[in-house]
Amino acid sequence: MATTGSKSSGSGERRENAKKASAFHGYTGITPRPAGIHQLKRHSLRHGIVYGPVESRRLGFSLGINLLPSDYKLCSFNCIYCQYGWSKKNRPAAADELTHVPSVDEIVAAITLKLEQLSRDGKTIDAITICANGEPTLYPSLTAVIQMAKRLRDQYQPQARLAILSNSSTVGDKTVREALDLLDVKIMKFDAGSEEMFHLLNHLHTPIYMGDIVAGLKEVKNIYLQSLFVQGRVTNADPDSIGLWIERVRDIRPLGVQVYTLDCDLTDNKIQRVSLTTLQWIADQVRWRAGVPSEVY
Repeated sequence: MATTGSKSSGSGERRENAKKASAFHGYTGITPRPAGIHQLKRHSLRHGIVYGPVESRRLGFSLGINLLPSDYKLCSFNCIYCQYGWSKKNRPAAADELTHVPSVDEIVAAITLKLEQLSRDGKTIDAITICANGEPTLYPSLTAVIQMAKRLRDQYQPQARLAILSNSSTVGDKTVREALDLLDVKIMKFDAGSEEMFHLLNHLHTPIYMGDIVAGLKEVKNIYLQSLFVQGRVTNADPDSIGLWIERVRDIRPLGVQVYTLDCDLTDNKIQRVSLTTLQWIADQVRWRAGVPSEVY
């Protein structure tokens, strides 16, 4: 049984976490837009290095940065709900595959050109977001790109947050964690509370374990979790699955959790979105049982 002192310490920790996230939406630049009010969209791979700016549900007016090839998805996962469909390539390991990945100089030139154009046009953006055709942390020179992007941001759009959308698969790597800590906003995927559900949702290319991801996420400062819920052939929105997932959320202690469901057409037509009512219930459970701010997107 926990002592009174332990309970008090836990309450203080929850209050401190809530204080950090009191500007949860101000930090990311937007007010959440509830799921369930728009039609499923069809997405295609991003062509080129820089795209947008686009209106992001999480980050506002955001300039996207694709560090990966433009003609195929390069990812450590094959998630059943991925907007880009299935992938056969999981990392740029071989020398010939590295030729498909843009160089740091090419990325810097593309970002500079776009930011100069935005400045000439008198336009401001809320975020510069590394999101890629797959998993952006697989890019071999991630730290160098982030460092250069920060300098360009400071020069042309100092009000913009530098952000990343990641599937969290590489957070066991200390070098990746150090690169992530250079960013303003880290939105990390996490939507399974057991190894079995983790594998059912993500269809891993290589041996990756949910426990290692949890341990890695605990080491990254000031993260947000993005958690997508589905039903059908695989369901991670039932009470038992939610209970296990919330235990892991409590362990990770993020600044906040972004709860959402499908927003695009899928490769797997036996997976469906969950209702807005269910999403709101999940967000309530996170706030109540984990003591972490949570909103529906």
